[in-house]
Amino acid sequence: MKTTASPKAPLPVPSPDHLTERSRRARTEPMSVRPLGDGLYEVESASDHTYLVDLEAGRCTCPDHVFRGVRCKHVRRVAIEITGGRTPPPGEIAVACHDCDEPIVVDEDAAGPYYCAEHAIAPGDVVVDRETGDRLTVVDVSELRADAVELEAAGCTVAEYGTNEAYEPDVPVVGAVYHHATVASNGVVPASLKVYVFPRTRLRRVTDSA
Repeated sequence: MKTTASPKAPLPVPSPDHLTERSRRARTEPMSVRPLGDGLYEVESASDHTYLVDLEAGRCTCPDHVFRGVRCKHVRRVAIEITGGRTPPPGEIAVACHDCDEPIVVDEDAAGPYYCAEHAIAPGDVVVDRETGDRLTVVDVSELRADAVELEAAGCTVAEYGTNEAYEPDVPVVGAVYHHATVASNGVVPASLKVYVFPRTRLRRVTDSA
């Protein structure tokens, strides 16, 4: 005797009241949101359950989304946190400034070290050498790494130079002069000044409060 399988029952359509309730819970319930990169977020709920949210796809691993196919409170909470500036949007990550630990948002593919607006340096800025306490004027901020720039006179790279060994070898190098001459914003330096190069992390920008 042949039997015919019963057709799969359609998923119940959530009522407007249920949707409103999810929005309310997304705003008010305690949840922690942690960006993982690639548009993924880890959401820990008040019940100590942890779910994975793919914001760009609008998906979540919670039962409310998996079994009911709705936009759950976890997806909504991630969107709320992004709108409020408390969580970075897809394509960006939250990191700490190297100099002050202030949280900042940068592109996901950006290379560190990272600096907030107050501590980022540019040609013309005055900086302090963390090793000696000397003040210098920045003339160039390069994209080249300290372990890739050769110091011909010393026969080694900037990273390998004795007083630089405590600093990260994969950070950019910065050119600076000891004389407090006027340095144009385009990096033009008088020929009489000798430019010294340092790993970026060895120099600290002098701020108005410093």
